[in-house]
Amino acid sequence: MACTSCSTSNGGAPKGCKNNGTCGTDSCNKLTVFDWLSNMSLSTGEAPFDCVEVRFKNGRKEFFRNTEKLTLSMGDIVATEASPGHDVGIVTLTGELVKIQMKKKKVNPEANDVPKVYRKATQKDIDIWQAARNREEPMKVRARELAIEQKLEMKISDIEFQGDASKATFYYTANDRIDFRLLIKEFAKEFSTRIEMKQVGFRQEAARLGGIGSCGRELCCSTWLTDFRSVNTSAARYQQLSLNPQKLAGQCGKLKCCLNYELDTYLDALQDFPDFDTKLYTEKGDAVCQKQDIFKGLMWFAYTNNSANWHMLKVDQVKEIIAENKLKNRVASLEDFAVEVAQTPEKDFNNAMGQESLTRFDQPKKKKKPSRNRKPTGNKPAEANANRPQNPNKPANGPKPENGNRPRPAIVKTENAAQKPAIKPEGATAETKSGENKPKTFKKKPFKKKPSNGGNKPSDNKQNPNQKNEPKN
Repeated sequence: MACTSCSTSNGGAPKGCKNNGTCGTDSCNKLTVFDWLSNMSLSTGEAPFDCVEVRFKNGRKEFFRNTEKLTLSMGDIVATEASPGHDVGIVTLTGELVKIQMKKKKVNPEANDVPKVYRKATQKDIDIWQAARNREEPMKVRARELAIEQKLEMKISDIEFQGDASKATFYYTANDRIDFRLLIKEFAKEFSTRIEMKQVGFRQEAARLGGIGSCGRELCCSTWLTDFRSVNTSAARYQQLSLNPQKLAGQCGKLKCCLNYELDTYLDALQDFPDFDTKLYTEKGDAVCQKQDIFKGLMWFAYTNNSANWHMLKVDQVKEIIAENKLKNRVASLEDFAVEVAQTPEKDFNNAMGQESLTRFDQPKKKKKPSRNRKPTGNKPAEANANRPQNPNKPANGPKPENGNRPRPAIVKTENAAQKPAIKPEGATAETKSGENKPKTFKKKPFKKKPSNGGNKPSDNKQNPNQKNEPKN
């Protein structure tokens, strides 16, 4: 519902035709009517219909008679008759289709009290009209402040200036009757213009202001819906909708008008169903209806003493049980009539086309911290390591030295168990209990210093002969 000039800007935001909702091609307007008779010519000797439809602010439309025989087409800005002065609007419909619209709105096309079209608007008329439109928004803010100061329970929803800026119409909503005589005096003193107050309903307010519904589209009342029918909660019950006021209420605060759209289809489908309050009498106990599936023709029943276990029956089976109950006969149980539900195998999604998940960018990936103990490994082949010459002094599968490159000192057990263990110098071999020597080789044999006392113990481990030897833990 947009014209070609309502394209997007470089940043992706809508550019708009900058006509403040009055598009020249009449495709951005509210409550537009497609003229399907525009390409049809009249019969010879028949004069075209002399009334046109003119649109004003926020979907307000009125019919005017073209007494001056002006050549008018859709999108022309015209000056029309008003009381007092004149108003400025845009022509939205011409021709024979206007007669049909007037009959639909219950306006007599042949009446003499239809207002007139004065002329096509001049540039001066358009400038005064646009200047008046620019004053409406700050006036609405100030008018609400004055209404709050008067402590009036009303909401001023919109202000509309007349085309010649001689009168301003204030649209408001209120639950009760409001005495705004003092408020009108304040408005006239503040804004220095004629004031007219009009009370509208909540649905009419939503239709004038417009908006986006819960379905993601524009409101029906501001685009094509003109008659507001009453909506009851029974419409939601027939369609088996949850009676949640937050979901059933529209932008106006009332029940959504779209609840009536499919109501007739549901009522036609419910004609073949038994009453929802019907009870089934069986030998196992009485059963009541818990749920209905209108389009599949299924009903769920549960025993009164076991309401957690539901049994699914077809409508024909329910009617058969009801016929038996009317003959004062009880059926054995509902299990004999229950429909077995075939379990469908779960379909595992197979990513055959290599498609990625749509939510893969929702959460940022966590960066793995590099391990400090990990050493960089090269991509050297195993054959190169096999052909590498081995060091004869390096053990083949020996333990790796700890604490850097320093080997751990080996402990040698002496013949006297009571003596302290001596530290074995590097390069020496250790003897086991069995007397076998395990061959251990090292890279380099350090210089072995001969002890000064001539014994097997190092010079550092001298002991007092009078002191008892105590083993260290």
